[in-house]
Amino acid sequence: MSERRRRAASGPRRLAALQRRRKSRTRLAAIGATVCLAALGTAVVPSLLPRLLPDTVSQARSPEPVRTTAEPAPDPRADGTSESPAESTGDGSPRAPRSPEAAETPEAPSSPAATGTPAPGKEPAPGPGKSAGSGKGARSGAGATPGASDPGTVPTSGPGTFVTAPLTGTVPATGTPFRVQVEDGTGVDPTDAARQITAILNDRRGWGQEGAKFRQVTGAEAELTFRVATAATTDKLCNVRQPEHIGEVNCRTGKDVVINLKRWQQGSPEFDGPPVEYRALIVNHEVGHWLGHGHETCPGPGRPAPAMMQQIDGLKGCVSNAWPYDAQGAYLSGPAVP
Repeated sequence: MSERRRRAASGPRRLAALQRRRKSRTRLAAIGATVCLAALGTAVVPSLLPRLLPDTVSQARSPEPVRTTAEPAPDPRADGTSESPAESTGDGSPRAPRSPEAAETPEAPSSPAATGTPAPGKEPAPGPGKSAGSGKGARSGAGATPGASDPGTVPTSGPGTFVTAPLTGTVPATGTPFRVQVEDGTGVDPTDAARQITAILNDRRGWGQEGAKFRQVTGAEAELTFRVATAATTDKLCNVRQPEHIGEVNCRTGKDVVINLKRWQQGSPEFDGPPVEYRALIVNHEVGHWLGHGHETCPGPGRPAPAMMQQIDGLKGCVSNAWPYDAQGAYLSGPAVP
């Protein structure tokens, strides 16, 4: 075969081979470009994504700010919203939340003054066979014990019947037996009155300093009976006759210490202290007479008035005082009244 014929015969084969080589190079170039683009995308895409997409992931993971107790809560009215509802009392009425201070405040100790212990009263001169007590004139105001009637509307008379208070605590084995009675209709809780009188009798400033001991009972074995009575009933039991004393005094007659409801609730205008302290003066003065003590007078200007002083007649320069002894155990005495 001639050279010309060989070339003519091999031409189509060469063209086919050339086309195959071109296709192969095109595929390799495409693969290379894809690989390059993939590599380039791996490096560039992470840096571009935060700019192209919202930062929802980072926002979801970021913690809420914590408000400390010292940081004031935002005012809901500042952004136009309504005020948040107050804590409910359970009956539908609003109530402001209690402050921690108020919630943690301990209850006051049950000392005679804190529990409404009666205070020693000033009293007029005693009549035959009895000692009269406590002051003239009413003083309305604070100091009334829970369960007692309103000091401004103290009943002046009652039926003359009494309720005996139940035992109010552990009763000691020894001591003078006493009981507490409250006239019906006075508004005074017998149990509360008994607690107060018991606290006065057991106070370290009381007659226990000279060895007197007392134990509460509820029966007729009582050697002392404390009776809280309306003014009219007190006048009957105390046989009050002097016009200036009618409706105003306390007294001791025999084994009974009769406490005028008016004095129990309102104290005395001559006594510089609340009614709860004046109750102690009533009890201490009358128990002092029961123990055999007579009247005393002011020992000197600025000094405590003796519990056995008739403080209703004026303090004569002394300071009001409800107790026979001071906190250190010293007897608060004065010159004896002839």
